[in-house]
Amino acid sequence: MQPRPSAVINTAELLHPSRPDPYLLLASELDQIRANLLRLLGSAHPTLHDLAQHYFIHPSKQIRPLVVLLLSRATNGLGSEWERKKWITECERVSGRHEELDRPLTRPGVLNDSNPNMPDHASSFQSLFPLQSPKNFPELPPLPSSYEFNYTPTLIDPPMILPAQIRLAQLMEMIHVASSLHDQVTSITTSPSDSSGNKLAILGGDFLLGRASTALSRLGDDEVVELVATVIANIVEGTLWKATNVGTRVITALTSPAQGWNRYLNSIYLDSASLLAKAGRAAVILGGCKEGEVWKEVAYMYGLHVGFANQLMKDVKLYEEDTSSLDGGLTAPLLYAWEDHSNLQPIVQRHFSEDGDIEQVRHAVHTSSGVERTHTLAFTHAEKAREVLHFLPDSDTKDALEELTIRVVEPT
Repeated sequence: MQPRPSAVINTAELLHPSRPDPYLLLASELDQIRANLLRLLGSAHPTLHDLAQHYFIHPSKQIRPLVVLLLSRATNGLGSEWERKKWITECERVSGRHEELDRPLTRPGVLNDSNPNMPDHASSFQSLFPLQSPKNFPELPPLPSSYEFNYTPTLIDPPMILPAQIRLAQLMEMIHVASSLHDQVTSITTSPSDSSGNKLAILGGDFLLGRASTALSRLGDDEVVELVATVIANIVEGTLWKATNVGTRVITALTSPAQGWNRYLNSIYLDSASLLAKAGRAAVILGGCKEGEVWKEVAYMYGLHVGFANQLMKDVKLYEEDTSSLDGGLTAPLLYAWEDHSNLQPIVQRHFSEDGDIEQVRHAVHTSSGVERTHTLAFTHAEKAREVLHFLPDSDTKDALEELTIRVVEPT
């Protein structure tokens, strides 16, 4: 059972005008990522343009790319492989490798339901879709001997972010948006228009995951590839943790709030916090941090706790908004309310399936300390994220990382 906090933390008291705004500090990089994603998704198929508008013209908090970019900026130069990473980046810039990945799709037949210009006979595929040999890039030259020096961890001044780290930030947002598109798919369609919307959401999500996989293969680090690949697997597993049934198999009913907390916290890690934790770790690896260097652990723990805090605040908002849906069932405010109101157990066990269940749950949450305790739990995670930052050297980026932990738990 979670401890009962005594009061809600006033986040306004922690905001300091002297700390840099993380969004302003990286405004140009965030705009670049959003523009690339808008062009990428919008170019794939005319009807996907609306999805691109919805997600990228009015972006969310962009926490995922922001965490990647801030941790990159706050640690570049500290890793023992920094000079090697910087040299490889310069070689790839000269050879043109970076340009290949960012090219949008322009072929009009991609993702179309039909192509009226395609002949029916099978031989047409040979001429319509000719096989092309992959472009060969020259081998990278060896690291100059002048780069062999006694390693001293020192932040780069002025700060810089490597192209691979910017690409990682874009990749993580692609995975997040793909997951969001898949979450839009309803289990039961009531009309042809619903079915069409579901197909488009699936295609759009699959398209982004496919392009993310291409980007992943070009990052050039086996550990980073493994980290990001497990993020995708975690998201799928997290969706199953939140599900009330899988096919014809009903998930075991909960018998206590303690069981609910176990399922809920597992789903948050898999569906949300894993992405930020592993993205942060991958960012500093791309900046030259090796096994045994503390920066990798700092990045992982920072992303983990920011991820938990962010999702907990989303749960708070769910009960503050006027909506007839509980959007996924178990949330921290509900679990706290269940601890106070044992009569919620049969409602939780039947997954709010009867008339009046949602209204009864909302009433129980609002008459308990559920929202207040969830807000304080989110603040606890934000505080843990701030604590690990003391390992980093002082910089404006470190201050921005601290500022981000406050903004994540600000009531909106």
